[in-house]
Amino acid sequence: MLEVETPADMDAQVGKPLGSSSWFVITQSMIDKFAEATGDHQWIHVDVDRAKREMPGGKTIAHGFLTLSLLPRLSQEIVAIRKRSRALNYGSNKVRFTGPVPVGSRIRLTQILKASEKVDGGRRLVYEATIEIEGSTRPALVAETITLVFD
Repeated sequence: MLEVETPADMDAQVGKPLGSSSWFVITQSMIDKFAEATGDHQWIHVDVDRAKREMPGGKTIAHGFLTLSLLPRLSQEIVAIRKRSRALNYGSNKVRFTGPVPVGSRIRLTQILKASEKVDGGRRLVYEATIEIEGSTRPALVAETITLVFD
């Protein structure tokens, strides 16, 4: 894990790979809870029996937005800024769901810091985020995300 003291210390990391999270297992329970929270009950996510019959690989797949929603959880294992008052998700410039995540898959996040820009009271950090699927040559997700970190 990369640890820095202040948001300004991230300036030295621009253009560098920051590291990868540990592997994280996607469970059917997690997919079902996400479906309940979002109202997205499409059968490819929640109907295990039908997926066995009709889906390539015979498994349900995680929602793309479930995969995206795991970025904050996984990024905590990659970077820590010790002296900060708060951090806010500022959004994404680009998000692509480039491969399905079958239930039972192990995924991990890899991040590169693309930019660190001074803002009033802190920094705007722009990351290139990639969610890998263990054993797959194609990532599940590629995104450019933005976080505001305040002193």
